[in-house]
Amino acid sequence: MQQPPLAAFFSALLAEPRKIGAIVPSGGRLARLMTSEIEPLAGRVLELGPGTGVFTEALLKRGLPARHLTLVELETRFIAPLRQRFPDVTILQRDARELAACKAELGLQVAIVSGLPFRNMPIEVITAIVGGGFSLLERGGAFYQFTYGQSCSVPADVLEELGLQAERLGRVRLNIPPASVFRVSRRPE
Repeated sequence: MQQPPLAAFFSALLAEPRKIGAIVPSGGRLARLMTSEIEPLAGRVLELGPGTGVFTEALLKRGLPARHLTLVELETRFIAPLRQRFPDVTILQRDARELAACKAELGLQVAIVSGLPFRNMPIEVITAIVGGGFSLLERGGAFYQFTYGQSCSVPADVLEELGLQAERLGRVRLNIPPASVFRVSRRPE
């Protein structure tokens, strides 16, 4: 029998808390802020680490066609609940570090929405994920990342190395725990 999304979340959290990186799934207010700049008909969107699908749901509610959304999730416990909830969305069970090798398969994206716990990852892993993500982004595309801290969870060294900049879009105090959202984009040339 398949686990409901919340049961899958807590099962994964108990098994590997650092890999999940949260104490509860993200809230609706955070999901709305994370997806607020994404134009529904602008093109394809990639979501990394969708977990229980809170950001997925927000993207679809904004009017993004399901066929324009691809989810990349590594945690096995989340795959079946995501497929059941979002049958028309493409869901890939894959390590986000492999993004650069997926360009032919995924094509260009207008935005990436990331629920990955970068603060729990080594800098080399973050560099691979963010660098791979930007290899898939159209010119002018953005990588949206949230964090429970005050500063962007993509380290300054990674931003510098990849020629990127981060701008804080806002903070959701009513999320548990409170979270900030950052837009990471290419620096102007």
